[in-house]
Parts: sequence; C-alpha cells; structure tokens
Amino acid sequence: MTNPFDDESGRFVPLVNGEGQYSLWPAHLDIPGGWRSAGPEGSRQECLDVIESAWSDMRPTSLVRAMEAEAE
Repeated sequence: MTNPFDDESGRFVPLVNGEGQYSLWPAHLDIPGGWRSAGPEGSRQECLDVIESAWSDMRPTSLVRAMEAEAE
C-alpha cells in the first residue's frame, strides 16, 4: 500500500483552511473539517502549482493580523 499523498498518478485537490494555510489532498478522500477546496481537482503537480501561486505567506492569517495590529 502506498501513501495516497505521494501518488504521482493520483488525483488531488488543493485545500485551504480558515488561517489561509494550504494543503494537497487526495481527491478520493473526504475533505476534513475546517478545510475547503481551493481549486479544481487535478494532477498532483497541477494542485501543487495552484498552492504555490496562492500561498505566498506561510504565516497563519491570525498571526498576520496580530503583527499588523502591533505595528500600528
């Protein structure tokens, strides 16, 4: 049995959570609570490309807001 997250020929969906963090998720698995689809189903690389283009700041949204409030 191979890890479904490492399956180069598998189908995936990019996910995002409420903190603006992204994840690659196997399309045949239910999306876990607290996450939602951030793009269409595609190949592993297509979904990684979506994630890479969308996720430019690795900090959770709550940390970004706290840091911005601190700077004011």
